[in-house]
Amino acid sequence: MTKDLFEKIYKNKGPLGKWAEVAEGYFVFPKLEGPISNRMKFQGKEVIIWSINDYLGLANHPEVRKVDAEAGIKYGSAYPMGARMMSGHTDLHEQLQNELADFVNKEASYLLNFGYQGMVSTIDALVSKEDVIVYDVDAHACIIDGVRLHLGKRFTYRHNDLESLEKNLQRATKVTKINGGGILIITEGVFGMRGEQGKLKEIVALKKKYNFRLFVDDAHGFGTLGKTGAGVGEEQGVQDEIDVYFATFAKAMASTGAFIAAEEEIINYLKYNLRSQMFAKSLQMQLVVGVLKRLDMLRTLPELKDKLWVIVNALQYGLRKRGFDIGTTQSCVTPVYLKGSVPEAMALVKDLRENHGIFCSIVVYPVIPKGLILLRMIPTASHTLKDVEETLVAFTAIRERLENGTYKRLSTAVAAAFGE
Repeated sequence: MTKDLFEKIYKNKGPLGKWAEVAEGYFVFPKLEGPISNRMKFQGKEVIIWSINDYLGLANHPEVRKVDAEAGIKYGSAYPMGARMMSGHTDLHEQLQNELADFVNKEASYLLNFGYQGMVSTIDALVSKEDVIVYDVDAHACIIDGVRLHLGKRFTYRHNDLESLEKNLQRATKVTKINGGGILIITEGVFGMRGEQGKLKEIVALKKKYNFRLFVDDAHGFGTLGKTGAGVGEEQGVQDEIDVYFATFAKAMASTGAFIAAEEEIINYLKYNLRSQMFAKSLQMQLVVGVLKRLDMLRTLPELKDKLWVIVNALQYGLRKRGFDIGTTQSCVTPVYLKGSVPEAMALVKDLRENHGIFCSIVVYPVIPKGLILLRMIPTASHTLKDVEETLVAFTAIRERLENGTYKRLSTAVAAAFGE
């Protein structure tokens, strides 16, 4: 007899979904209130926010808010209607594409409605079933979902492991010699959980030995790294060797949308073959105008990035000085690794928010291995050194309570209820 499709859903909510009863509204799907800034309201209390990807502090910048509001009045939220290919193309879309391409030192660029959607569709458009994808095992979910669409071979290499990458390049080369395909390597410029930069310089060096193209997701590097803010490729001096460059507006630009950049012929091919853009409404004009303003500020106000790095360096130095494990981050992303169970993590985060006024993201299994707690912090130009100092004091206190078993005792009932 055919099973009810929903039977598995009723029986198994998934590794994160099973916590929904005790987690939703607080640990997941929390509601932050007030203007986007370093301090906001959570359940009626002011907290220092380390969970918003507003790297350059542009989300509530008065100049940005003014341009966004004026564009909304002029164009509304609907214009232009239709997909770019049919009725949604404008001079301002072209202007933004040209300015973005120039900023990241590429011949051309193309706008994407959303970063996640755009990444999935770009991977799909770049490869055919004869091609092989080789990608970092710690790649973002949007990359993994894009790779899942691929009908050909795909190999993962250990995170930032050049020996593992080369072994998989050798495997990929053997496959392509048989079926006549090509090889696409996909990595991130900055890995969003660990904060580590992808080893782009070393990967590029392998082009002398292997024939492949390189696709880089620089969502967290764009606007924050490199002399001008053009990202990890600029930071590592290999921007010219990145064949397809991707960045999102949802991080440093504090907006919605994304773009890809490459040589003009590649962009021309992609804009006629990206299904997510061919069959979706154009990026609305209010956003296009807003990103033009943000890009101009990124180019002309280097002090925004300088202020960001004052906060990043103070936070990361302070955590290391106090003996916290923040891994090998080489970016603004600041992970703090602690040992404990999911219920202990819940008790710890509640203490941070209720008693110390600190709000940061909690990451647990299955995103990271069992027994680990990751507190992921995103410093921004909106933060102050006072925010940093208060946070360091709070983290010292919660580590002590974690180590002396306080959170374990507090979480016993929750753990028992979920068989942990």
